[in-house]
Amino acid sequence: MKRIIVACFGLLGATQLLSSCAEDYLDEDPKSLYTPQTVLVDSLGFEAAMAGLQSVVREQYTRSDEQGLLSVMQVGTDVAIPGQVQGVEVPYYNYTQLTSQDQGANVFWNQAYRMINNANQIIAGAATAPATLRQGYKDRISAEARFYRAYAYNFLATLWGDVPLITEPVTTARTDFARAPIAEVNELIINDLKTAIPSLLPASRVISGRTAKGAAQHLLGEVYLRTNQNALAEQVLKEVIDGGQYKLITARYGVKSNQPGDYFSDMFIIGNQRRNQGNTELIWGIEQQLLVPGATTSAQQRRVWVPAYYNVKGMALADSLGGRGLGRLRLSNWVDYRLYPKDESADMRNSKYNLKRRFYYNDPSQTATYGKRVTGLTGSDTIFYITPYTTKWNQFDPTDTFGFGTIKDITMMRLGETYLLLAEAQFRQGKLADAAASINVLRTRAKAAQVTASDITLNFILDERARELIGEEQRRITLVRTGTLVERTLRLNGASVTGLTANNLLLPIPQSEIDRNINGTLRQNTGY
Repeated sequence: MKRIIVACFGLLGATQLLSSCAEDYLDEDPKSLYTPQTVLVDSLGFEAAMAGLQSVVREQYTRSDEQGLLSVMQVGTDVAIPGQVQGVEVPYYNYTQLTSQDQGANVFWNQAYRMINNANQIIAGAATAPATLRQGYKDRISAEARFYRAYAYNFLATLWGDVPLITEPVTTARTDFARAPIAEVNELIINDLKTAIPSLLPASRVISGRTAKGAAQHLLGEVYLRTNQNALAEQVLKEVIDGGQYKLITARYGVKSNQPGDYFSDMFIIGNQRRNQGNTELIWGIEQQLLVPGATTSAQQRRVWVPAYYNVKGMALADSLGGRGLGRLRLSNWVDYRLYPKDESADMRNSKYNLKRRFYYNDPSQTATYGKRVTGLTGSDTIFYITPYTTKWNQFDPTDTFGFGTIKDITMMRLGETYLLLAEAQFRQGKLADAAASINVLRTRAKAAQVTASDITLNFILDERARELIGEEQRRITLVRTGTLVERTLRLNGASVTGLTANNLLLPIPQSEIDRNINGTLRQNTGY
């Protein structure tokens, strides 16, 4: 049977077919292309539609057109400063340049609405699919789409506040959108997730790459926290932890378990990242490895996080150093020097296998320096050539030393974060001893000192998130969600930031969206 071609629509209705989703979908197109060319009527069609939706979701953090896009979520916060600048990230630490014309905000806004429209196509299709298609399957495929729609709207609500609410496929050109109150957006998100959870399968029954019940529960817990429903957050997060589907990694495993390392670093090695590869902690990951035979990806994580050490004479590209990075950002001095105990053995997350701090000349042709520690460099090199960095994005292929794209899977949710969200929910209810106990589960795993109720503050929980999730979490989203972006950034990383004010807690609505919305009103956020 003819496979389904699913249209990905932007907020203002212009279309891209999935085969050309890299193009600007706000370009004018003939109206005949707004309607999908076939109807979702069988599992082949729905599976093709879901593959298309997952492709759009994957592109959110694997786009290469703006190589600094990943830095938007890190620089101008407490954890990172700019390194080798690409451009799109500049307004996110020099906030005086953050305007309604901003490229980064435009890309992320449009990406979210592409996810939403693809999800709407599946949800609507499942509701009208023939009775010959099993109801259980229709419920499950619709539940997966609802998870992605909730994820996209949570992203938008966190970073923009009130946003247009679109719950049906956009099939004709529209120029009449208006921003819905955030309470209505939150209601849709919560309803989508509560509707999805009963129909999603447990992780033990889900095939690799598909959405499990735990992912929707984890996201619901985060949404409950953002909407100050802390008791409900605690309840649903405990269901993830106590459900028997996930387990913290506490022992060496996988493809390099017989080599030097530790069990925390094992989670981020290619061949170990998926549940079917032994990662019992993974709740939701975006799969990149071997998407199709011979496939490549253009994800820029390694170029962003790994420094450009190879530019130092006597240093050669190596697997042990992470491959070819460009150091588009570097960790803040707070992360480098104050976040972890000085004794690296006092917290596994700060071990040499997880946070690379020492470099040694490794080019045997440079006999005068070979094997010696790299110290005393002068000039601009310490900004993005030799600097401490997380090893989570290490990846090297000796047959492709240039290494444009990163093929590692992207960890979107894991059980370690669930414990941190639970601790936050408990703290917000005044359950300080319970919050300490939740955090101590992770600190026990990391072989770090235990904490007590008197240690627990929101800032301590956010510190612990950085220790556990550096290089994984989109830090800007966390700090905006918790209302701490301004205070923490200025206190811990203020020397790298210009012009940050409370107005920057929300991003600007892309001016192109406002200009094209001639029959509606897209009010701009304050300060832009």
